[in-house]
Amino acid sequence: MFRHLPKVARTTLVTASHPQGHACKRLFASSTSSSSSSRTSLIVAVAAAAGIAITYQSFLPSIKADEGALASKTDKYPGTKQPSGQKLISFEEVQKHTKRDDCWVIIEGKIYDVTDFLDNHPGGAEIILANAGKDATKIFKPLHPPDALETLDESQHLGPVDPLTVPEPEDEEPTEEELRIEEARKTLPPVDSMLLVNDFEDWAEKVLSGTAWNYYKSAADREITAAENQDAFKRYYFRPRILHDVTNGSINTEFVGMKTNLPVFISPAAMAKLGHPLGEVNLTKGAGKCGIVQGISINASCSLDEIMAAREKGQQVMFQIYLNKDRKASEALLHKVTELGASAIIFTVDTAWRSKRTRDVRAKVAVAPPPSSDGQEKSKAPLGVSQAISGYQDTNLTWSDIGFIRKHTNLPIIVKGIQSMEDAELCAEHGVEGIILSNHGGRQCDFAPAPIDLLYEMRINKPELFNKLDIMMDGGVRSGADVVKALALGAKAVGLGRSFLYANGTHGEDGVIRLCEILAEEIQNTMRNIGANNITDLKPELVGPAGPWVYGNAPPWGGKNKT
Repeated sequence: MFRHLPKVARTTLVTASHPQGHACKRLFASSTSSSSSSRTSLIVAVAAAAGIAITYQSFLPSIKADEGALASKTDKYPGTKQPSGQKLISFEEVQKHTKRDDCWVIIEGKIYDVTDFLDNHPGGAEIILANAGKDATKIFKPLHPPDALETLDESQHLGPVDPLTVPEPEDEEPTEEELRIEEARKTLPPVDSMLLVNDFEDWAEKVLSGTAWNYYKSAADREITAAENQDAFKRYYFRPRILHDVTNGSINTEFVGMKTNLPVFISPAAMAKLGHPLGEVNLTKGAGKCGIVQGISINASCSLDEIMAAREKGQQVMFQIYLNKDRKASEALLHKVTELGASAIIFTVDTAWRSKRTRDVRAKVAVAPPPSSDGQEKSKAPLGVSQAISGYQDTNLTWSDIGFIRKHTNLPIIVKGIQSMEDAELCAEHGVEGIILSNHGGRQCDFAPAPIDLLYEMRINKPELFNKLDIMMDGGVRSGADVVKALALGAKAVGLGRSFLYANGTHGEDGVIRLCEILAEEIQNTMRNIGANNITDLKPELVGPAGPWVYGNAPPWGGKNKT
């Protein structure tokens, strides 16, 4: 008999250590105005975007300068030379380097010359110049992986700042947004009070920063597809069968060779640190405790090494890849992921071109840009977080790229972003192990089909495809009943992305675990009540279009199709 997933001691971060409380403090806040609050959110978001881009670059080996050259470079600056030979550079000297052609920042007590990086920064140079000559730790640290600075050449690591010369930090008034979040978190219910998947989303809107909420919630253009992904599930109803002994059963299953305690996986979703300081590590630990598979986003705000180190023994993960314009970078990344022990590669193909994530973009346009310099290019920040983190992605993708991936890894390949039966057939012909029916959560092409509709279409018109490769889906899933509908129509497993980000943002790792508990309970209840003990008992005959199964509304397995 299925037993609920084990509950753990819940130690939720709801105090000022949360990044939407006072931890992301107010390097630039000078008043309690809403514009000051918005600017802080903008700076945090673009800083995060930069960290993601730097992390991707750090998979490639960097060229290091010798220590002698570095010492000679720093000797000319005023400061204190320690008996060990290490030079401590004065804070006063750091403050002199604030120009586009001479830009330094301090992060965790160390000084970095980021002059040559300005033009390569995905969030634009202005955000760095706004921090030039300052200690940027409070902005940088909460949203960047620990290895983010390793991509800089060693000659750009100038050494420590003299701590005796650094002024005491000034006390700053909290912004309106920080006060709003602090008050909202005081009323946040304990994690066990969350009873529905949507409960996490409802509370995330209240307790997350504007930047985090708008990035997570955003979708393409008028957001028609994002809404339709959920609404489409209402078009399918169960046909429960009775008088079955449903006392015992299991919701364990397997897809693409990966065993899971639930027929659910975490879809790759970026920027988890916007919601919680531990970011994707919370998703990994929660997935490990619940025995489900996590899809790791290539744009994760934690480093790949951090995420992989957070796994439990034997825990399986999938790694999502967008192919880089520089294919050597993709090659290196595929080799690294394979060596670190991922179980599958998710090749995301539904972002062939940019999209307007309206909510995300609008949130940035409303914010006054950081101070600019004469002749300086416009910051990329108004494009929104999503575009700031995706500049490396190649738009020249073809079917031959499946072979490219296969050449550089021996892991199973899952193609994510299938939106037509024809492409599902082509995936089978190209020998991939699995596909995920998905429209990127409605974030790319408005009016793309809802994945549950496409799944039903394939079950009716191309049932043989379900024997050729494992078919999964994500998009619009908000309950265990939604999961069971998809499974009955032939899906091997179902992915959720935003919901796990919301749960992480409200309650951290405990939220991730609680979300799994809710889904496990609802999946089990739904299955038993329609007469299915195990996942293998779920058949198309148990679900179909809403309304009477007669005439044109009847599926092939229900009623007679009369003309």
